[in-house]
Amino acid sequence: MKEEIISLIAQTLEISKERINENTNLISDLKLESLDIVDLVAAFEKKYKIEILDKDIKELQTVKDIIKYIEEKHV
Repeated sequence: MKEEIISLIAQTLEISKERINENTNLISDLKLESLDIVDLVAAFEKKYKIEILDKDIKELQTVKDIIKYIEEKHV
């Protein structure tokens, strides 16, 4: 699932997969702005058929956080 999520992030943000690993921080490393995060959340929700609550979004700081969250929500 890790590679799938990294690929989805790279595709959604139109950046190289080589820039992303489990420890990549969305804001400090990738310099994402709020609109980028909204796009990412929408991509995750669509692909994994889950709902990411607004209160949870701020907790998703790194790729590792995203992987863990999706693994817990996606059954």
